[in-house]
Amino acid sequence: MPARYHLRFQIRPGAAAGRQAAELAAFCGESGVEEVVLLLAAEEFHDGHPSGPEEDRLYDTAAATAAVLKDAGLGVSLNPWVTTGHADRGRRDRHGFAPMVGPDGTVAAGQASFACPLWRAWITAHYARFAGLGLRTLWLEDDFRYHNHAPLPWGGGFEPLMLERLASLAGGPVTREQVVAAVTAPGPAHPWRAQLQQVWRTAQLEVAAMVAQAVEKHSGGRSRLGLMSSGPDAHSVEGRDWTALFDALAIDGEAVHRPHFAPYSDAPGRALSSSVWLLELQRALRPPFVRSEPEIENWPHTSWSKSDTQTWSEMVTAQLSGADALFLNLHPMHSGHARRHPRIAGLLRRSRPALDLVAERAAGELGTCGVQLPVRPQASALTRTRQSGHLDDLEPDTNSAADFLLRYGVPVTAQDSPVRVLFGRQAWAFDDAEVRHLLAGGLLLDGTAAHVLSERGFSDLLGVTADETVGREEPAAPGPYAYEHLSPAGLCDVEDVHLSVNVQPALARLRPAVGTEVWTTVRTPDGRSWGAGRCLHTNDLGGRVGVLAATAPHLLPHDDAGRSLLHRMVRRLEGAAAPRLPLVSGGPHLIPRLARTPQGLRLAIANGSADPARPRISLPGGSGKAAATLLAPLSDPAPAPLVTADRMLTAGLEVPAWGWLLVEWTPNTDVGRGGGGDSLRERGTGRPGVRNCRSLPVDEPSRSP
Repeated sequence: MPARYHLRFQIRPGAAAGRQAAELAAFCGESGVEEVVLLLAAEEFHDGHPSGPEEDRLYDTAAATAAVLKDAGLGVSLNPWVTTGHADRGRRDRHGFAPMVGPDGTVAAGQASFACPLWRAWITAHYARFAGLGLRTLWLEDDFRYHNHAPLPWGGGFEPLMLERLASLAGGPVTREQVVAAVTAPGPAHPWRAQLQQVWRTAQLEVAAMVAQAVEKHSGGRSRLGLMSSGPDAHSVEGRDWTALFDALAIDGEAVHRPHFAPYSDAPGRALSSSVWLLELQRALRPPFVRSEPEIENWPHTSWSKSDTQTWSEMVTAQLSGADALFLNLHPMHSGHARRHPRIAGLLRRSRPALDLVAERAAGELGTCGVQLPVRPQASALTRTRQSGHLDDLEPDTNSAADFLLRYGVPVTAQDSPVRVLFGRQAWAFDDAEVRHLLAGGLLLDGTAAHVLSERGFSDLLGVTADETVGREEPAAPGPYAYEHLSPAGLCDVEDVHLSVNVQPALARLRPAVGTEVWTTVRTPDGRSWGAGRCLHTNDLGGRVGVLAATAPHLLPHDDAGRSLLHRMVRRLEGAAAPRLPLVSGGPHLIPRLARTPQGLRLAIANGSADPARPRISLPGGSGKAAATLLAPLSDPAPAPLVTADRMLTAGLEVPAWGWLLVEWTPNTDVGRGGGGDSLRERGTGRPGVRNCRSLPVDEPSRSP
């Protein structure tokens, strides 16, 4: 099945609307666009929540434009610009809506509370009216959220109407100041945090159900609702229940999702690591009945904001995730003239061959493989904050571990796997039984997670005790931490290896137990031992636990020695008898995505460096027939030679910056099932059935005396 382009475009009411619609239809025909998502009163043309004569003009323009586009053979969807409202930007409410209120008491001028009855009546009537056009999807903008409502710090949800709802759960009156202090207080989560999230979640679900009922009724069941979302970490603070929300939005058992996954403007190629992970994570959060149309957005638009090369690579990334369509937001929203941007047409035409190939292959995917990053969507309800008063401090940060692993060539998955990585304060999100389950397999922890689990009484199973974390500017004996020194021989290809920890925000002070392997020692500038840096332990459950002193591993300077150590750690965590993962080297920031296919395995490797690279794939179990395809930016796919030697596949040509190499093979060894762990799936942290490849043992490092 070929890739699908869904182009987001705004036509403003007025005398030129008919000509612009015809121009848009022609542009779509020239560019291979299958569907247009019509914007209503967006950005520069937004003057508040529309109603009355303004809404009449929008409706008439949408109806006339949809007719032109349908006559040209195009599908049509609709994207009203606001639900609650994105940001004030000088706009003022004209309807008497109860305004959003921020945690500090800032009151929005043009953004409405989810609890406001007048706003609920407006949004239901607004969507009901446009549903009568019978378009494929009516989208709820990503302002259908609590966070990110400028000028409010963090966002809204602290309105009197919301506090009244919270008071009914809390058993008495509450003030905004009391609530903010309670839900962000350090230490165990105050009961009000979960209750506030329940209030927010319930209010949002009520609105979603009202809008869905109105759209189903007034479209005669022809239209579906689509949800535009933001980063999952911020939605975790809101207490979002993804399944419940999509259930509320579903019409005839169907809904659509536009996941956010990429930056809006130019970024270095290594940023693809976050994109790969965010698409994988949101696929796990999304129920099977929901279509995925990832957001391809350049803002404020065109190649002046983001290069065509980066945009192409992000489209490939989205298509690899199994996207049902690509939601393209490439034109300036205020332009109105699609053909004034011929470069966009060229981008879409030149991208088509690679995207069609990827779409065809991704359609047969059986799931992803890799190191599992277990994620609890409701982690924010359980995490412990560092300082009071900041809602951002509740975000679980699910991206950092993915960046650390992917940029070092280690594939990741949201599905269950024999090896898992748990970083940061997410360690608070799992109960004791789940923690023991994780510790019974292969598990890598950073310093923060090790400190949390030590505090919870799991030191014996970690093989280390992390008594404290020491901040960069805190005085600590015997002096400031500066670098790691590789302790045993055989862990790297060279001797006398140093790795910097000089800019780590904090390190955990690790005390290894007897028998724990100490891989590196942290030292002060004058060479004195500060503590253990990286450790490995086999515990009484049969699990293999690696611990890093670094509390922000993604901020460690990446280098060849760091990659070598991580690859060896992954091999040891897999265990001698467990299936094995392909690991990628050959250049900096070679970002892998591993998937099972009916024929075997597919490894897609992105070059996140500005320099070309020849990827090398470690296949300890060997491979049967292997084939590779080069996807160079804005070029036709081409076969790529592979060199096989010593259980290693090496690309026979260079992959350019932002390019992708697709390698497919059948493993020589049986592809085994992952490490069980179905108990985590019920909590939304993974899916069973990951399959990987077999490996060879690596050198044994020294053990702690």
